[in-house]
Amino acid sequence: MHPFKIIALLTLAGLATGCTTTGGVRQSAGPETVANEKALAFPPPGGPAVISVVERRHKDDVEQTVSLATSSSVAGQNFLKIQFRNVTGANPGLGSTPYKAIGNGAVASEMAAAVPGVRLARSATFVQNGYGPFGYASGQSRGGDTCLYAWQQIRAGQSALAEMQNFSMVQVRIRLCDARASERQLLSTVYGYTIAGGFVNEALNPYGTVRGADTVLGKPGDPVYPDPGNYRSGGTPIGYEPVPASPRTAIIRRPPARPPQTAAVEALPPAIGPRVPLPGEQYAPAASAAGSAPASMTGQAQPGAAGNSGTIVPSPDCIGAAANTACPK
Repeated sequence: MHPFKIIALLTLAGLATGCTTTGGVRQSAGPETVANEKALAFPPPGGPAVISVVERRHKDDVEQTVSLATSSSVAGQNFLKIQFRNVTGANPGLGSTPYKAIGNGAVASEMAAAVPGVRLARSATFVQNGYGPFGYASGQSRGGDTCLYAWQQIRAGQSALAEMQNFSMVQVRIRLCDARASERQLLSTVYGYTIAGGFVNEALNPYGTVRGADTVLGKPGDPVYPDPGNYRSGGTPIGYEPVPASPRTAIIRRPPARPPQTAAVEALPPAIGPRVPLPGEQYAPAASAAGSAPASMTGQAQPGAAGNSGTIVPSPDCIGAAANTACPK
């Protein structure tokens, strides 16, 4: 066949192949939003609500940022960030993400980026939750909002690493700012959050060996009470026990009532001037200045009274034709 015909056939075959090729778009590996129920960690019941979950997958790590409800004027979003390291089970000394302790400089950089403009003071008190020890720093913004940043690294320990097992780890970061909550209320979220994810390979358990039950369980001679504080070691006595008097039934002794005080009757002042007799009554002259007894109603002077020679004023019945024998002469 002629060379030009061969070239022409190849060109036509290429054009036919190009027409039948289907196109497509390949999504690059990067962060993606997943459903809230697929979060690897959750805040405690009654804590901040979950807004969204963003997941990032790397060669040897899985990281999720759980955004939480925020009620604060401080810039930024409350979050609970969790990272599962060394999920493939590679030796940490040879893997892409070897173990690295949390340094002070790294924590300071994380706090500055997560809580901008707020000075946080680290707590020197040793604290731990159900997953082990953790650290935190807290402070207040200029607007009075309380902020908290906590960090925790969960790993089995050096003893498990020597046995070449349980050498994976979990990194946790929590950022909380609230306009009405106190530091203690924000710290309760760090104590109560729950890790919902785990490693497929049981040998990669970062929590270490599970602590066994109490040795007294299941053995005779060691009673276990639901509430030891409300039970007495001597048993419950038979009979009645004295019941203290209730404050409502207690006898209240009151001071005796004072007798009513009667108002003092003021003495009437003595009469001034001569007394005017009533109709049918004879006039009695007033007592002398020397304190002698008053005269009788007959108008006669008392016997033995010296110098009692006053003028007698006659009664109206003894004036004119009405005078009778009883009137003085």
